[in-house]
Parts: sequence; C-alpha cells; structure tokens
Amino acid sequence: MPKQTVRDIDVAGRKVFVRVDFNVPQTASGEVADDRRIRSALPTLKHILERGGALVLASHLGRPTGDPAADAPFRMDRPAERLAQLLGCPVQKVSDTVGPEAQAACQALKPGGVVMLENVRFNKGEKKGDPAFARAMAGLVDCYVNDAFGTCHRDEASMVALPEQFSADRRAIGFLVEKELDILATLLGDPRRPYIAVMGGAKVSDKIGVIENLIKKVDRLLIGGAMTYTFLKAQGHEIGKSKVEADKLDLARGLLESAGAKIVLPSDHLVASAPEAGAATRVVKGGDLPADWFGMDIGPETAAHYGQIIHTAGVVVWNGPMGKFETEDFAAGTKAVAHALAKSPAITAVGGGESAEAIEKFGLADQVSHVSTGGGAFLESLEGKKFNSLAVIPDKA
Repeated sequence: MPKQTVRDIDVAGRKVFVRVDFNVPQTASGEVADDRRIRSALPTLKHILERGGALVLASHLGRPTGDPAADAPFRMDRPAERLAQLLGCPVQKVSDTVGPEAQAACQALKPGGVVMLENVRFNKGEKKGDPAFARAMAGLVDCYVNDAFGTCHRDEASMVALPEQFSADRRAIGFLVEKELDILATLLGDPRRPYIAVMGGAKVSDKIGVIENLIKKVDRLLIGGAMTYTFLKAQGHEIGKSKVEADKLDLARGLLESAGAKIVLPSDHLVASAPEAGAATRVVKGGDLPADWFGMDIGPETAAHYGQIIHTAGVVVWNGPMGKFETEDFAAGTKAVAHALAKSPAITAVGGGESAEAIEKFGLADQVSHVSTGGGAFLESLEGKKFNSLAVIPDKA
C-alpha cells in the first residue's frame, strides 16, 4: 500500500520535523562537494513552507566518535548554508539537537521559518533508538515527515521512535521517499519486459541477497566489476591477479547453476599490468586472463553487448560499476553502461553509492528515470527487506 505523504497532512501553522538525509560528501576544507541529497529534499521542504508550515530539520553527517575536536567536520553548518542558498531563505543552524538552544529556536519559530538541528548522531540516543531522546525531539514540533530514504534501513531514534510520538494524522513520508518507493514498486512488482539488472562492484558477497532476489524476477542479469572474476574462477577459468573471493566460489557456482542463461558474464576484459593509472593495458577475449595481469574493466565487446541489451529493455536497474571507474584508464565500461541507460527508452533506475556517483560524474543523472539517494537502503529494498521506519508511517487512506 502507498504511504501517507506530506500532501495528506495539515502543515499550516505547524512546526514540521523533517528527517532529511544531508549526509553529503565534503571537500578537504569542509565545503559540500555534492549537494544532490540536499537538492532532492527541496520539493518536500518547499511544499511545507508554501503551505504555511515551519521547518525543523535533522540529519546525520559522517560517523561521529564522541570526540568534539574530531567530530567538528561533521557539524551541520555547511549543509545548512548550502540549503539556505538553494531555498533562498535564512536557515537558522543551532548547536544542539534537544538542548536549550534548539528549544529556544523552535519555540520562537514562525510559519516560513527554518531551523537546522545539530547532527543527530552527536547524541548517543540516536543510534540506540532511545525513546527518551525521541520524546525530547517530538517536544520541539507538531508533526513528523520522513524524507531520508538513505537512512530508512536504520532503526535510529529519529527514524522510528520519533514518528511513534505523533498521532497517525501527523506523520508522513516526503516526496523524496515517495519517489524511491514508487520506483522500488516497479522494480519489485510486475515490471515491463524485458527486465534487466546490471550488477557490478567488488564483491559477490555484498550483492548476494540482491542477486538471489532479483534473479527470480529479471530476464537477464549482466555482471561486471571485480565480482566478475569470482564467477569466472568458479567456472574454472584463469583470472591472473584479479580480485577473487576464494571463500565464495561455491556460492558463485551455485548461482550460475541455478540461474542458467539469465546470468551474463563479460566476453572480453580490459586487463592491466598493475591496478593503477598509467599501467600497461590490453583487451583480452574469452574467460581466461593472462597470468600476472589484473582484470580492471569490462572490454569494448562486452560494453557494446550490454548496451544493446539495455536499449531493448522495458526496465533496467543498475547497481555497481563495471570497473575501477575512479581511474580514467579503467572507466570506459562504466561510462558505456551509463550512456546506454541514458539513451534507453526503458524505465532506468540507478542505485548504490558508486553507481550514483558514476552517473553524476558523467553528467547523465538527469537522463535516467531515477537515481536513488540511498545506497544501503536501496540494496536492502532490492533484497526484499522491510523497514521499521516505513512501517510506522500510516498507509494512504
């Protein structure tokens, strides 16, 4: 069932707690390096402000340790500054979450105003899902909106215990989460055929749950990335010095046997004399790689083949790069897949941190149907897992 959204609750004259995901990458000097997650929250935030509500925003950032000096880079000041620029209105950043400064700022908050609380993970009660911490946050506001899909798989206080403090007519999801759930309903429901999954990345073990769930639904599963070499090794091929999960060979072998022709492995590979920029490279065909060489990317034949499959698809989901795309020498395969998705008439969904980073890097994010803001949450959703943070939000009437 679809969840109750922010458009279904009355926000006029109310202070609305919006759990956002502003866990954004930062430069060495602390500037916001990629504001995609902040921009993705704007529709929800503008909706509330335009309808006479006030905003109290909370997010986590980084992995605080509890050491104030070490945690200084994880303060919410820079994300708040960037949000103010994007919203075109002041954002009052406070230095605590439920302390005196936060209480005073929220008490004085008028319709149209915006308060950004300090990093919620600075309070130990957040990770513990502490109801007392949740009650203190609830005391600042009138209603609750979850627009933090990237954290939906976490049972943290601001995700589960906090919405439980409000009546059903005062808790909802935002438009960002709604969009994520809509695309997942397509991917996990009855998608248009052919349904193609493209899986890359380093480890089969990281994707086993996703592969096992999707292989029952998709028509083809296109494999790339370092996980390729675990599958090839499981088939008895020579893989040179390529990465392999030796303890997952039986698992890979079982997947290949059960999936049959659904799993498509690369037919050629870009190999390098060393896994670093500037190393000697060459393309080799077939499943065997030369000794002392490293498999670093899918080859051009595979890239073209995958592109053809993607172009004729009805729905495509992509998770994981085809090679070490951060290094330009090994980026061609990932770039080819990104361009194929951008040109495809299919519904195209990109999920996972590296895939989202890649399609942003190549300037193609606006040319696919959806780029997920949640890495772990997106993967766990594809595995078929359910989240308590969404269970506490009422279904749409």
